[in-house]
Amino acid sequence: MEQVIIAENLTKKFGSFTAVDNISFEVRKGEIYGFLGANGAGKTTAMRMLTGLSLPSSGKAMVAGYNIRNQQEQIKRRIGYMSQKFALYEDLRVWENIRLYAGIYGVPKSEIETRTNILLKQLGFERERDSFVNSLPPGWKQKLAFSVAIFHDPKIVFLDEPTGGVDPSARRNFWEMIYGAADRGITIFVTTHYMDEAEYCNRVSIMVDGRIEALDSPASLKQRYAAGSMDEVFQKLARNSTRTGD
Repeated sequence: MEQVIIAENLTKKFGSFTAVDNISFEVRKGEIYGFLGANGAGKTTAMRMLTGLSLPSSGKAMVAGYNIRNQQEQIKRRIGYMSQKFALYEDLRVWENIRLYAGIYGVPKSEIETRTNILLKQLGFERERDSFVNSLPPGWKQKLAFSVAIFHDPKIVFLDEPTGGVDPSARRNFWEMIYGAADRGITIFVTTHYMDEAEYCNRVSIMVDGRIEALDSPASLKQRYAAGSMDEVFQKLARNSTRTGD
């Protein structure tokens, strides 16, 4: 299968501190790849390198066919990104957010209006078109944020703890959207603190103190560590972690 992320011995140091320590992995097209770890494990630092926001100290990685060292702008045009902390401009209207991100991601101007109307209909947001984002319920904001992150049909979408702060029903609906995007061939690279969500991934890697301690399907990891859940797997691996911040 086509590999859309290839990381080899990827390392990031800040002075004498090694935030990401020689990690290697591959992610396939259309895969839902869970990237897990406790606070301080190095998840955020690794994601910043993969999205072209930070250069590695050593090692290499290719994302969507481009080198993270010298082709960051090409990478940014071919990925989407959604964060729990900042994903939408709340003082803009729904349609304004869509058009803004469409422009940022390079969607042709001639297509933006038509595609905006299609998206609003798909989301059932026609009546909320002119609503300010800050007036939407959390679950609706989440749906909109994910939709604008993949509005340009990226090869990969990076989701950084996207389901924080929403109720279980909204989380389930969000994962239905993730599966729909994966069915379209979009690769999902997701970090989460909810271990039940790790069960929804095709494969999961678990980072501890900057290193990948385990990488496999949830079923295989549970079997390997004689665990009844991914939370139990995570606890067994993370119990010896010494870090408290990323």
